[in-house]
Amino acid sequence: MSTLRIVVTDSNILINLLHAECLHLLGQLNGYEFVVLEDVIAEISVPAQAATLADAIERRVLKREALSSLDALALYSELTRTMGKGEAASLAAAVTSGALIACDEKRAFLRQARARLGDGRILTTPGFLVLAIHAGLLTVEEADAIKALLETKRFRMSFASFQDALGAPAHA
Repeated sequence: MSTLRIVVTDSNILINLLHAECLHLLGQLNGYEFVVLEDVIAEISVPAQAATLADAIERRVLKREALSSLDALALYSELTRTMGKGEAASLAAAVTSGALIACDEKRAFLRQARARLGDGRILTTPGFLVLAIHAGLLTVEEADAIKALLETKRFRMSFASFQDALGAPAHA
């Protein structure tokens, strides 16, 4: 019996998947449940992307949640001093619930996430795409096409092809 892994998803991962028109993959990855917080939903400002996200939530591709525990709210308040509201809400939820976090942020966010969660609980866009390849949801060629598209949106990955990335762990 496998355990369901909860993944709190930040806006940058969602935007990357929206650009690539593959947000639906979140609901197809067995063993994972993707959660999006109200603060993150508010960061999706392009109307077409917001509509696609709302549809995905309605179809239960992602689960919509709000911070509610006192521990999560206190940590959120602390984290908003050094990062945006969406990142702070996502990290606070992941830390207080024991979930993974899906986020591509660097600098202050990544330092805080590593310190509070450890590397094995941080999922990046490339890591998610590797999981999708392993699950048979994408081919290497399809993932490489997504990589090329995201590079036109100023999102760079540190490898030439997903074929090179398949040996690397999916979690940062």
